[in-house]
Amino acid sequence: MAAGEARLEGHDVYDYKLNRVIIASSAGTTIEWYDFYIFASLFSILSEKFFPPGNEALAILGVFALVYVGFLVRPFGAFFFGRIGDLIGRKYTFLVTISLMGAATFAIGFLPTYEQIGIVAPLILVLLRMLQGLALGGEYGGAAIYVAEHAPDDQRGRYTSYIQMTATLGLILALLAVVGTQTVIGEETFSDWGWRLPFFLSGALVLLALYIRLSLRETPLYTKIKEAKQHSVAPIKDALEHGGWRRMLLILLGATAGQAVVWYTGQFYALVFMQTELGISVAASSTMVGIALLLGTPFFLFFGTLSDRIGRRNIILAGCLLAALTYWPIYSAMNAFSDNYVALTALVFIQMLYVTMVYGPIAAYLVELFPARVRYTSLSIPYHLGNGWFGGGVPLIATALVTRLGSEDTVDLEGLIYPISVAALTFIIGLLFLKETHHIRIWDEVSGAAPATSDRPAEA
Repeated sequence: MAAGEARLEGHDVYDYKLNRVIIASSAGTTIEWYDFYIFASLFSILSEKFFPPGNEALAILGVFALVYVGFLVRPFGAFFFGRIGDLIGRKYTFLVTISLMGAATFAIGFLPTYEQIGIVAPLILVLLRMLQGLALGGEYGGAAIYVAEHAPDDQRGRYTSYIQMTATLGLILALLAVVGTQTVIGEETFSDWGWRLPFFLSGALVLLALYIRLSLRETPLYTKIKEAKQHSVAPIKDALEHGGWRRMLLILLGATAGQAVVWYTGQFYALVFMQTELGISVAASSTMVGIALLLGTPFFLFFGTLSDRIGRRNIILAGCLLAALTYWPIYSAMNAFSDNYVALTALVFIQMLYVTMVYGPIAAYLVELFPARVRYTSLSIPYHLGNGWFGGGVPLIATALVTRLGSEDTVDLEGLIYPISVAALTFIIGLLFLKETHHIRIWDEVSGAAPATSDRPAEA
């Protein structure tokens, strides 16, 4: 066989294996995001089912508080599962996290309502929501690292951007489940008991994800490190010492906090704003957001791939800056075009472009900032602090600001103060203190573990 043919054959084998890794990781992570977001997608109905009647605004705030609980515990999941991921392996950890997430989501579908068992209902919901948050705290880091540690150094942004799509695809799947179920069984039946069906669907989806993931092997880079006994036996301690905590703090404030509020404003608060401020129905607002998300999804790949060429940090910071400068006029336009669903969809799509700018390159960026021996722990902590505490607070904090500062007679934009401030802060700190990483070759940590470029095949 000629040398060129052998090289091509090796490259084809590598592509096949990497594509299988991406499909398996992405399918499982999409389902886990679906589980996490189905709760928020049903916020208006859950507020009626699990809180006392008589104060609609308070009930909605209560649901957003429950949504936030799931986000608040995500960093604890990052500590717990990140440690396991660095000690035992990436594959084992995200098998456990998806099982935990699926069980908690499935159980929500069986919960009695406030009318049936009173205050016990929201208390049980808090517990299940916390389990969801713990699971997600371990899932994302595992999936992102799993793909990154299989990908070649020169295309890491491209390949990890597929994992970045899964959060949006999970939300789209959640919205489709809500709209589709409501369309099939009718709005009245859906409000009565049909809202449980999207939670039940989780059981079948999780079984599918487990089946897919069981076929995966550990990453070649982690395997080499463990064989050489170079892996950490105290990942949390090792991740925090020698200035590690300072690096995590800078990454939190200079990257993931802004990325998080842009993500949750463009995809979640847009939905909340249309329902609570513009008075648009659940089905119509979900459809508009879903269309905008579908149109924007390919741009995750575009900006992830672009980050391999020009760098990751500046794309992320540009998305934060654009969001900070234009959110107020965008939401003012949404109010002006409240009866024009095409215009509203276009305005959500613009926000979605910002989402893809900040989120498409972030996985590769975080992977390159930390050494492999503590990568699961080090990556997961600032990511889930940013997305859990800063991003997850967008619906609750924005709604609270509207309640506190807004007027009953006008459409209120005061909720935007929070995401605009955080996005601007991240732009400034990231520009001053964070470095570019797309030139870093993570395979150099373990010689011969896997390809530094896409021209060489990876190990199985």
